[in-house]
Parts: sequence; structure tokens; C-alpha cells
Amino acid sequence: MLVNLKEILQMAEEKNIAVGSFNTPNLESLIAIISAAEELDVPVIIQFAQCHEPWIPVSVIGPIMVEHAKKASVPVCVHLDHGETLEYLQQALEIGFTGIMYDGSVLSYEENLANTKRAVEMAAKYNCSVEAELGSMGKRESGAGDGSGEEDDTKIYTDPVQAKQFVEETKIDALACSFGTTHGIYLAKPQLDFDVVKNVRAQTGNIPVVMHGGSGVSKEDFHTGIKAGVRKVNYFTYMDKSGGNAAAEYVNSLKENEPKFYSSVVLAATEAMKENVKEAMRTFALLDE
Repeated sequence: MLVNLKEILQMAEEKNIAVGSFNTPNLESLIAIISAAEELDVPVIIQFAQCHEPWIPVSVIGPIMVEHAKKASVPVCVHLDHGETLEYLQQALEIGFTGIMYDGSVLSYEENLANTKRAVEMAAKYNCSVEAELGSMGKRESGAGDGSGEEDDTKIYTDPVQAKQFVEETKIDALACSFGTTHGIYLAKPQLDFDVVKNVRAQTGNIPVVMHGGSGVSKEDFHTGIKAGVRKVNYFTYMDKSGGNAAAEYVNSLKENEPKFYSSVVLAATEAMKENVKEAMRTFALLDE
């Protein structure tokens, strides 16, 4: 069942849980995620990030995502993650995405504000909801960035007072906040400031807060963040890693002269991603409390 971002976040708000938002830059991850959501009977967000364009074009995977969402037995939002240009956002809207994120976090506040307003105007024509970002997690969605080593001095935590002004002027449906998480593999235990989440919610009239860089965060910290007001958790790196590890384990288990079939590798990777995603979904929906 295809729904938009605002609708699925309202479901999370009513239950005081978070919805998992998983990147699907290939068919295997898409199948793993939707089947996991259907087995657990939880809503889910499938998303595609602009930085994954070299892996597969959104023009190819996007329509497949939309069709799978329509056929799913649970509510599914098809979301554009970290859209960096308005032109790319327009492409996702025309494909049928029901949520878009404009990421102007590397721009000045004024440029981010102006472009986000434009994104909201564009999305309204398609009954699509908008997420935006205020602050910076340092590393970009790909896991690369200016930070190096265990500490990332390029992080800029979201200012709740500035968030109030930003939300009021843009009319966005969700806000990605920087409160200590990082994209990619964690090099050290993240130091999360949940007061940022609480204060952003208080200042903005309880806008749904989005946690980026969710992979590698402890179950306890997820629960704390959700109770503080996180309603969407982006999760990809550790899911992707689980698939890669399963594929490697399968290949290594074969005898030296035993034939190696790609289809068998894919099945092993898909099943591993599905189990990893189910564990994350249980955490986000507080099913494991």
C-alpha cells in the first residue's frame, strides 16, 4: 500500500515509535526490506539516495520501488534520500516518489531555506511530503566526508531555535537533525545528545525528527531517541554489510572446484539483509522492549 511520508510518520507519531527507512539501490535489498516489513506487519520507508546513482539510476530502480510499494500488504512510502538538487527532486516526483528529502545542509542557511521552500512547492503538486536537514553530520550519505579518524569536527548540531524558524517558513513535514550520529561505519561509540531532539520537538510543535546515520547505534540509544521524538530512522550501512558478509561466507563455504553460481550468492545475501532489517524494525517499532 503506497502512502506518503506525512501519512507514515503520523502512524509512527500515534504509536510513539519510529519507522525504519532503508535504502534500496538494488532489487535484492528492495525484496529483503518489503518482505521483512510484511512478516512483522509494520509500515516501512524504502528510499534511494542521489549518491547511489552510479550504482543504478533512479530512472531504473525508482519505478520498480513504486510498483513494489503499491503491491505490499503494509503501508510503504517511497522516499528520495539526500536529494542535492531541485532537478533531481523533480525527477523523483515524476517517477511517483511519495516523499522527498532536500539536503541543503552544506549550503548557507539562507540558501538551504530558499531551496527547501521551493522543494515544498514542487512536492505539493504531487501529494508528496518533504524532509529537510538542518545541521551537519560531517560525513555525507556515502560515508565519506571531511571528518577523519574517530572524531569528526565538521559536525554542526541542529539549533532548536533556528529549527523553529526553518520549519515555520518552509512548512516541511519532517526534519533531519544532527545530534551526534554519523553516516557510514562508526569509528567510535557515538556521543548522542537527545536534548537536541527534545528541544527541536518542543520548539517546532513536535515535528517528526529524522535520525540519519542509524546503523551502529545501540538498541538502548535507539529507544531513548524514539522516546525523545525520533520518528524516522535511516538505516543502510550495516544491512548492506550483512549481505556482503553472507555472500562471502557462502562463496568461502564451497569446495575449491565446486561451481559458484551468482544466483545462489544473491539468495544468501538477500536472506541475510532481511534478517538484519527485521532486527532493526523490531527495535524501531519497540517490539523488543
